Amino acid sequence: MASPKSSSNSTLPLILDIDDFKGDFSFDALFGSLVNELLPSFQEEDGVSHEGIDGLPNGHGRMPSDVLKGGQGQSTPLFPEVDTLLALFKDSCKELIDLRHQVDARLQNLKEEVAVQDSKHRKTLAQLEKGVDGLFASFARLDTRISSVGQTAAKIGDHLQSADSQRETATRTIELIKYLMEFNSSRGDLMELSSLFLDDSRVAEAASVAQKLRAFAEEDVGRHGINMPSAVGAANASRGLEVAVANLQDYCNELENRLLARFDTASQKRELSTMAECAKILSQFNRGTSAMQHYVTTRPMFIDVEVMNADTKLVLGDQGSQASTDNIKHGLTTFYKEITETVRKEAATIMAVFPSPNDVMSILVHRVLEQRVAAVLEKLLVKPPLGNLPPVEEGGALLYLRNLAVAYEKTKELAKELQTVGCGELDVEGLTESLFLAHKDEYPEYEQASLTQLFDLKKEELLTEVQQQSDLTGTISRSKGAPSSYPQQQISVTIVAEFVRWNEEAITRCTLFSSQPATLASNVNSIFTCLLDQVSKYLIEGLQRAIYSLNEVASLREKYVLGPLVTRRVAAAAASGAEAAAAAGENSFRSFMIAVQRCASSVAILQQYFSNSIARLLLPVDGAHAAACEEMATTVSSIEGTAQNGLILCIETVMAEVERLLSSEQKATDFRTPDDGNAPDHRPTNACTRVVAYLSRVLEVAFTALEGLNKQSFLTELGNRFQKGLLNHWQKFTFSASGGLRLKRDITEYGEFVRSFNAPSIDEKFELLGIMANVFIVAPESLASLFEGTPNIKKDALRFIQLREDFKSAKIASRLGSIMSEA
Repeated sequence: MASPKSSSNSTLPLILDIDDFKGDFSFDALFGSLVNELLPSFQEEDGVSHEGIDGLPNGHGRMPSDVLKGGQGQSTPLFPEVDTLLALFKDSCKELIDLRHQVDARLQNLKEEVAVQDSKHRKTLAQLEKGVDGLFASFARLDTRISSVGQTAAKIGDHLQSADSQRETATRTIELIKYLMEFNSSRGDLMELSSLFLDDSRVAEAASVAQKLRAFAEEDVGRHGINMPSAVGAANASRGLEVAVANLQDYCNELENRLLARFDTASQKRELSTMAECAKILSQFNRGTSAMQHYVTTRPMFIDVEVMNADTKLVLGDQGSQASTDNIKHGLTTFYKEITETVRKEAATIMAVFPSPNDVMSILVHRVLEQRVAAVLEKLLVKPPLGNLPPVEEGGALLYLRNLAVAYEKTKELAKELQTVGCGELDVEGLTESLFLAHKDEYPEYEQASLTQLFDLKKEELLTEVQQQSDLTGTISRSKGAPSSYPQQQISVTIVAEFVRWNEEAITRCTLFSSQPATLASNVNSIFTCLLDQVSKYLIEGLQRAIYSLNEVASLREKYVLGPLVTRRVAAAAASGAEAAAAAGENSFRSFMIAVQRCASSVAILQQYFSNSIARLLLPVDGAHAAACEEMATTVSSIEGTAQNGLILCIETVMAEVERLLSSEQKATDFRTPDDGNAPDHRPTNACTRVVAYLSRVLEVAFTALEGLNKQSFLTELGNRFQKGLLNHWQKFTFSASGGLRLKRDITEYGEFVRSFNAPSIDEKFELLGIMANVFIVAPESLASLFEGTPNIKKDALRFIQLREDFKSAKIASRLGSIMSEA
């Protein structure tokens, strides 16, 4: 930007240029360039003039008084350059206006030029659009032409290709006819054939041609044989082709045999490339079936007798069919592993040789299962006759079933392994199932026979133990001079658990062999029914043995029941025998209660086994679970019925001993006033003490053995019988007032004992007995009020009143005449 040239006396015109306003224009810079030459001189003068002015705190200056005084007479301007700056600004404004006019003029010129150029540009674009439209039209015509030419060329190419194909077909047909004429020359003459059919290096081509000729000839013979009106005409028309068919058949057979021989040679040398070449050619004959079959049948594992014998020895060992199941399982595992490895190696060869390896693998696996596996299974699974099973010592039916389960499980695993290796479209699982069909058809019958056989053996073992116990017991009894009792083999929960284990093992096999839910449910139900029968027989027989012992004790007691007219020696002997019978009865009672307890535990095991293992197998089939529940309920009911009969005998045994103790220990003086003048004895009578001690001892096992409703009903029935027995016993005695007190003491003792029964009805009856004993204690004149207070004892109390010592002397009958008449 041009700078203004000025001095203190004169001002020169400014020179401003339009270019100064281009780019990064700054007004401050422009203004500074205009005034910088003038303002510095003014600032210097202004600085000098202010040197003598004192600065005030408020920012205003104060000049000295002498300066003010000296300056009052002079008039000097404060900004001497104002006029110069004003002139400068006016010149600058004028030049800026001139520059604005110049810029406006230049802008107008540029607008006109842009308008002209825009008009030219629009014309050019219009011309270009017309040209592009024409170009597109030309391209469209060219594309249509190219398409037309292409279609024409394609048609010509198709015609040429068809013509070439027809030419090739005609050439091949001529060649085939030529070859067909060679085979048509004479029957059985194959020596005059073309080199194609004799050259070993062209075997593949010869095989292809021979197959085509054979198919054509056979088709022609068949067509003429159908369409000719007569058999003679058909024979005349197709005679030559019949010769060709026969010769071609002979040639194909000879060629196939030659290829198979070459294939065998290459197989022995492990020349896979030659084998693959032969297999590819042989695939033209019956889809290569002969080559596949030939390869499989020539494998050493199918033709080597030593291999077959080694298989049998590996599985069965030296023991043959009597080998243990664990040894057989180990042998089958090793045997099937060897088969899998052999098939895997053969699969590698088959994949490298045959064009259709899946078909060959199907044949190979099928042959392995039907020949090699089936041969071992046939020797392993010898089905014993159901009517003549081998003894358990030799394995019985169980050994056959276990071997069958192991063989089936391991063979199924082999089938899965073979599927992994590859077996084409062969149904390996179905083929495996077919190997065991003969065994699975009668499987449930063998399972039931095995369970029956095991149960019978266990019964024999138990009977042997019983017999040994019987001999020992009889010897000891005879040595002591005591009566022998029936030897008991106590019920064992361990034996019932063994029955369940047998059944559980059978159910496991049943699940393995039965794939359909309905079949599985049927077989499981039949096997579980065997368990119900076994448990029912075992428990009922055990209970019956205990019942027999109770009956024998009852018979023994009856021997020592004597009449009143016996000698002391006979009475002493009878008392001794009764004591022995009582001891035997107590032992029988305890044995029966233990038997009942073990029956309950056994039934609990049975029910738990049903819930955990059987129910889930029966639920999928409608009605199966309900039928099994009903059968089990019937079994449990029969066991409970037998136990109920035994419990009744137990009550009779206990009551018989209670009656014996009461009869032998209760004295007539127990309930009378002492004759010696001593004070009455308020302790329980000896008979009461002995009875309570006996009941406490004998019922201890009952409290442990019985549970729930069985315990409640047993103790309630025993309490009722005990209460009635006491009433009948007391009617044999006469009671004084002090005797009544002692009777009440006995009743209190009895009541405290029966309270352990936890039977409210029994507690109430013994409370009423205590109240009824008051009829012996109260004064005669107070008896009537006693009946009024407790009317529910009226019937029994009226009977007992007659047992009062003062019944006649106190004329109690007349006192209670109205009450007794009402009763």
